[in-house]
Order: sequence, then structure tokens, then C-alpha cells
Amino acid sequence: MLKNIPPVISPELMSILMRMGHGDEIVLADGNFPAESCAQRIVRADGHGIVELLDAILRFFPLDTFVDHPASVMQPVDESVIDPPIWSEYRRVLALHEGSEVELRPIERFRFYDFARAAYAIIATGETAVYANIILKKGVVLTPSSNPVSQ
Repeated sequence: MLKNIPPVISPELMSILMRMGHGDEIVLADGNFPAESCAQRIVRADGHGIVELLDAILRFFPLDTFVDHPASVMQPVDESVIDPPIWSEYRRVLALHEGSEVELRPIERFRFYDFARAAYAIIATGETAVYANIILKKGVVLTPSSNPVSQ
């Protein structure tokens, strides 16, 4: 056990997060997502919801500030569903950790699958909300000595 590590972060997940580099992407997949057939690397998080995992991951995971869309979601196939309820939770958690609003980029379903196949890893969750899949692009951690603006 370590201090201050949320229990939802398994050793395997922490290893994946630490091995990822700038620009790598990770998918948090709901229970209906074909994670096993899409993943280069898979982390099982059965029994956990994406909102709790997103909150825990963003304590450590820097979003990429050099791209327009560091967070992408699967666009609903049903055109009557414009903004799935779980997306508002994602926006809240992202803003909490980033200090400002983070736009969610909707991606068409089959294109989203292509993005997922190219992602560094997929976290297969037990999330039951529909259209709950989200992709995060990893950024860099700037320290005062590595930030050219602060010099």
C-alpha cells in the first residue's frame, strides 16, 4: 500500500499511466465496449465506474495542452441523444482537475474504435451508462525548471 493512491488505481493501471508518454492516449471504456478486441494493452477495472476512475486518474495524469482536443467521447448513434448525462460528470471532473473547462470532442462510433485500436491502452470498466467511452491524450508535467515561460 502507498499513501494517497486512490484504491481504484490498481498497480497495473499505475504502471500503464507511468509508462505512457506525451501524446499517448488511453481509453476508459464502458462495459459494452469491445475492449478486448481493440486493445494493444488492457487493464481490467471491472466493478468500477468511469467517473470514479477518471477522477482518480486525473490526480496524476496531465492532459495534453498542445492539442485542441485532449478528451474525446463516442458520438451517440441515436441522433435524439445529443448530450448523454454522463458527459456532464466528465466535464465537471475534467474542470476540477484542469482548473478550466475541457471540451469533449465527439467522435463517430467506428472512427472512435479506430482511435481506440491506436491507443496506448484501454481500461475496461464496469460502467453501465451509455456512450460513456472517453479517450484522454497525455500531456507533459512542467516543473519550474522545465517551463521556458517561467525562465
